[in-house]
Amino acid sequence: MKHILIVDDEAPIREILSQMFTQSGFRVTEAPSALQAFSVVDSDPPDLLISDLQLEDSDGLAMIAKIRAKLPALPVILLTGILFDEEVVRDSISKLVTAYLPKTAPLARVLSEVRRLTA
Repeated sequence: MKHILIVDDEAPIREILSQMFTQSGFRVTEAPSALQAFSVVDSDPPDLLISDLQLEDSDGLAMIAKIRAKLPALPVILLTGILFDEEVVRDSISKLVTAYLPKTAPLARVLSEVRRLTA
């Protein structure tokens, strides 16, 4: 069973995603902060990380960079309400994340991307 770590300071987002992934056969851990995400990575490394960009205690990209330093092959989905144009994604964000999805993406698309990255 693949383990997904969801990092988002918005509880409703974590809960919706967690429920969907659990029902789809994944094991899910939720973290509302970067600090808790680091703890999970140390104690129970995930197979996939899904993170928001803006967290209360950290910049999401800084957190992702620190986690990727420990787990360089870890696939990462940036799921954020901040919209970027394709050039920014290609030139900047793609160095740290495997996929970028806006929070407005349909849940079916998010699940499809998770399945692709954990296959």
